[in-house]
Amino acid sequence: MLRERIGIMQPYFFPYLGYISLIKHTDRFILLDTVQFKRKGWIERNRILKQKEGWLYIQVPLIKNNGRSTLIKDCVLDNSKPWKNKILAQLSIYKKIAPNYSSTMEFLEDTLSGDFDNITMLNKHVLQQICAYLDIQRNISIFSEMELKIEKPQDSDEWALNICKSIGSNLTYINPSGGKSFFNRSKYDVADIDMYFHQIKLRGYKQGYREFEPGLSILDAMMFNSKEEIHTMLDQFELS
Repeated sequence: MLRERIGIMQPYFFPYLGYISLIKHTDRFILLDTVQFKRKGWIERNRILKQKEGWLYIQVPLIKNNGRSTLIKDCVLDNSKPWKNKILAQLSIYKKIAPNYSSTMEFLEDTLSGDFDNITMLNKHVLQQICAYLDIQRNISIFSEMELKIEKPQDSDEWALNICKSIGSNLTYINPSGGKSFFNRSKYDVADIDMYFHQIKLRGYKQGYREFEPGLSILDAMMFNSKEEIHTMLDQFELS
């Protein structure tokens, strides 16, 4: 029997290609939002090209409430600030250099047209819109809404383990390769959960007249690449 492939990640804002590749190559994707929000991460921001060289952040402002103890699911957007217009304005630097500028901006304006109160719901919507744009049919769930009863994690690497155990049997858990040193694989072996680490092989693509800047938001890839070219990059990965 083929095992269901599960991806579990914190909800990222317009993430880079590796995150989207993980979504594409799993059967079910869960947004883990019941853990502590880490500032200066990828939950509420990502990177695009800067005007002349290098990169800058696009960012969603959050209302600072419970300090460092705040869970991701409790991060409220500060909609008193015109953050949508600011992001759209920041992306105007692509106008003269990106062949897909108009279609990407249309996609972005549509994606951000709704009303959102918290970062989890915004990022789920963003990820669903990206999947729809790329014709990726994927079930994306929010953990805090799933009503799963899991064992209390004793260590950080047990969140995914205990979620998988609660979902059922015949599962394969896939995590980005950056977590190799973080996860104790033997815990998953004992629970009869296959575990693999996903490593995308990022290749450079033409970013106008500039030297290639790697690891930017999916929006950058959309600006310069067709859907077919993006899928080719998403499919270039290794499991270990």
